[in-house]
Amino acid sequence: MRNTFNRCTAELGVQLAIKAVRMMTSITEYSAEYFWNERGFVMSEHSGGCLCVDHRYKVMGNSEIGAVCHCRYCKLRTGSAFGTLEYFKDENVKITAGKGKESSFTSESGTPWETVFCATCAITVSIKLEVRAGLAGLIAGTLDPPIFWFELDKEAFTRSKAHFVGDIIAKDTHETIAYYDPKIEEPKRRKGG
Repeated sequence: MRNTFNRCTAELGVQLAIKAVRMMTSITEYSAEYFWNERGFVMSEHSGGCLCVDHRYKVMGNSEIGAVCHCRYCKLRTGSAFGTLEYFKDENVKITAGKGKESSFTSESGTPWETVFCATCAITVSIKLEVRAGLAGLIAGTLDPPIFWFELDKEAFTRSKAHFVGDIIAKDTHETIAYYDPKIEEPKRRKGG
């Protein structure tokens, strides 16, 4: 009986290994090399883009910051409870198809924001913040699968976090953000950051 059990266990292990290899083949269709470093499981190269695929990009290297933000601006630009961003050095982001349309505004701290979205499907693909000079904030949901392969370094503006959003695992959590310094009176509908 014991030998039969051992043979069945060994056969099951082989079958699971074969399934795992088959699954890995389908996963790697979406992305290039994987490797480990001090930030965890990352990719040396990854692609992404908008819903209609007119606007596409490729990122190389590791991200500098992974963040979730509950500020009013992120809620408005995403139409959701929060924004999820992965920041890369500008030189590590390459547009591979299309050209995004840009929209700019000034935050209540007096700093400019630039949002880049697809001119065809209007999906926001990235943001540029003056306070994060030299970095492109890619909208995490626009990355090709596997999407959320990065660690979160920051969770910002928790004071305006939606009541239904649970705990988010991030290295640092902030009620606002270090550079938050309101200088401009916002209209009531844009308050809440």
